[in-house]
Amino acid sequence: MAEQRKLRVGMVGGGGPANFFGAPHRRAILMDNSAELTAGALRSDPQGSLEAARELFFTRGYPDYQTMFREEGNLPAQERIDYVTIVTPNDSHYPIAKAALETGIAVLCEKPLTITLDESLDLVRLARQTNLPFTVAYSYTGLPMVMLARELVRQEEVGNIRKVEAWYPQGWLAGRTEDEGVQQAQWRVDPSRAGASGCGGDIGTHAYEFIRFVAGLSAVQVQARLHTFAPGRRLDDDFTVLARLSNDGIATIAASQVTIGAQNDNGFRVIGDKGTVEWTMLDHMSLRLFKSGQPVQIFRLGAEYGYFPASIAPYLRLPSGHPEGFHEALANLHKTIQLQIRRRNGEHVPEPFPHPDVIDGAAGMAFIEAAVRSSENDGAWTDVQPVE
Repeated sequence: MAEQRKLRVGMVGGGGPANFFGAPHRRAILMDNSAELTAGALRSDPQGSLEAARELFFTRGYPDYQTMFREEGNLPAQERIDYVTIVTPNDSHYPIAKAALETGIAVLCEKPLTITLDESLDLVRLARQTNLPFTVAYSYTGLPMVMLARELVRQEEVGNIRKVEAWYPQGWLAGRTEDEGVQQAQWRVDPSRAGASGCGGDIGTHAYEFIRFVAGLSAVQVQARLHTFAPGRRLDDDFTVLARLSNDGIATIAASQVTIGAQNDNGFRVIGDKGTVEWTMLDHMSLRLFKSGQPVQIFRLGAEYGYFPASIAPYLRLPSGHPEGFHEALANLHKTIQLQIRRRNGEHVPEPFPHPDVIDGAAGMAFIEAAVRSSENDGAWTDVQPVE
């Protein structure tokens, strides 16, 4: 049996005051005391990157990701980082992930995976060529009740799937937030940094991933309407898609960043010929199962409940009544890539849960590109390029 140790984690991005995702990922990495923050290229400014690494107590700080991968790659295997977490704007995901894979380092990357499908497909090729773990941070798939929904669907509790409804409304871009000095808004509405779709790439992909992750289906054709409500904004802030699924069922994917009052009110409903499973972030510790002529079943989050299958049990941390939320969900994605690495190292650890990987990330980009083309063609039915 291989010797167990803390895994060493690198991070690119996440060190600036305007970067929201760096801090949650750092907390998630440390949550189970099974990994440590080791190497960081945390800001685009070289001096700022070194200062951020010192301030955040990274063992090794680097001025940029190129230097980090070169230096880490030259270290003995027992000293180098085991994987890297990428928390930069969308346009830099591809070159950073590519450099990591070419150095032999596993990757956990924020979504969307890249800004073009071609870039995503190249990462799929590289991940397969190197046989390295690659997780894409569709964070809500790490919530235990979403994982349980996936298992119930695979146990045929809802039967043959007829329809999936997925949604994700926000309201923070209802006005011209990008004109108020909010950096998170500025790059998200810039096509050169965010990609061809603003709302779709940012949160529409989350809604679509529920269809892939929970229902196990993919869109094969889409009919889309992308709209920009804020005057002068260069990318969509509202995203509505009707999809034909791989089993000939249908799906609706609705995302909006101009829904005033919404606070990440995302969720899904998987509708089959035997029942429906339903989840919403507003009540993320519960999962509802509806069957014809039967009382509604409500599953509640809690490590002591016997209805969680063995595949999910290693991801539960607290007894019932204690909330597990966003940070725990991110920690579960980190747990999955850590378990994958440990198994590769010969350690006897639980089977990792199949959280979204590089193929799911590329499938999300294929979905977005098809939706953009459909919307540009007045909502015409448009084929989605298969990735698997």
